[in-house]
Amino acid sequence: MNIPRRVLAVDWSGDVTAARKRIWLCEVDASGVRRLESGRSREELVEHLIAEAARELHLTVGLDFAFSFPAELLRKRAHRTIATVWHETEMLGEGWLEHCPFPFWGKPGRKKPPLGETLYRATELAVARETGFAPFSVLQIGGAGAVGVGSIRGMPGLRRLRGAGFSVWPFDAATLPSVVEIWPRLFIGEVRKSKADERADYLAAWYPELDPAVRRAAVASDDAFDALVSALEMYRHREELAELPRSRDATTLLEGEIWRPLSLSALPWRSDAG
Repeated sequence: MNIPRRVLAVDWSGDVTAARKRIWLCEVDASGVRRLESGRSREELVEHLIAEAARELHLTVGLDFAFSFPAELLRKRAHRTIATVWHETEMLGEGWLEHCPFPFWGKPGRKKPPLGETLYRATELAVARETGFAPFSVLQIGGAGAVGVGSIRGMPGLRRLRGAGFSVWPFDAATLPSVVEIWPRLFIGEVRKSKADERADYLAAWYPELDPAVRRAAVASDDAFDALVSALEMYRHREELAELPRSRDATTLLEGEIWRPLSLSALPWRSDAG
């Protein structure tokens, strides 16, 4: 079994000016939390991951942004593989963010198109059904909850990581080193992560053995909190991460999939968690 020895979870940001402050990386291995840190730009973070994989292949990385767009949109743009999606995003993405063309929305004067569920990827709709938490659409690039900015500025990094030898699940089987899409809300449940006291209470309840310096960093920053809890849960489910096959579903191979444990009841915030 190809079990990762280390997991790295990244709380990502599409911010133009504050990426080094808002992008947090957490590494967990058998000894516990090895580091929880910020300070890298998007480009520096991708290069760091490549260097980490060169040093140690038994590595899985979780990245907190959407790896693709809704399949209906992609098929209308004649996409058949994720490689062309990432290439187009790298070439045109900054223009999309500036001009907000249909079907993107969220900028002043650009209302949400009345397209219903086609604005969402199948994985986002599935996660909403499974958990009651609804991910935002990657097509929203302005306003509260806009995840499209970080995703559009993240997809070129996936192209770079894949070219450097990472498998990117579910487009590839998760051979190591591997990359998966994560959504921290799955790991933290109903915590109002903007509230430092709720972050502190959650960590005290579920991760009482944390190093005090790590705990302080996660209580002080919701971005650090997301990276920390995501990495801890990824490591706890590392055997599942070792067995992820390449998808055979045509839609998933275009849209990607949010990774989550096979048993969501195993997550700490679930009332039936052990």
